Amino acid sequence: MTKEIWFDMDGTIANLYEVEGWLDYLMREDVFPYAHAGTLGNFSLLARLLNRLQAKGWKIGIISWTSKNGSESYNLAVEMAKRAWLARHLPSVEWDEIKVVRYGTNKRITCGGGILFDDEIGNRETWGEGAYTPDKIIEILKALYQI
Repeated sequence: MTKEIWFDMDGTIANLYEVEGWLDYLMREDVFPYAHAGTLGNFSLLARLLNRLQAKGWKIGIISWTSKNGSESYNLAVEMAKRAWLARHLPSVEWDEIKVVRYGTNKRITCGGGILFDDEIGNRETWGEGAYTPDKIIEILKALYQI
């Protein structure tokens, strides 16, 4: 298995969909929901596990989409907002890669393999073996650390 772990953001580690009016913001090309989304899960534990796994040779990355039908300038603003969100909520994690790609991009082709955590079933199905729902993040990371 490739020693890579990839995380989707929206709906996986970032609680974008709980931002009131999130879709209206996106339709207006406003990055507010990306900048102000809460977190999903125990980020203190997540950061510790990610740092420990990196020390054991695992590559840790983000693979996230821009907004559907976003303009080039909006997609750039979305990427900047997502990077700022990661720096604010997981400051101790030094990501090996952060890929914010156009909505609908095949994540498996973009990343190549390893483990994916993603809330979208279509992304998990396309990824194949090694794709998990967000509720499995801590369980899987703890198991990987024990290997």
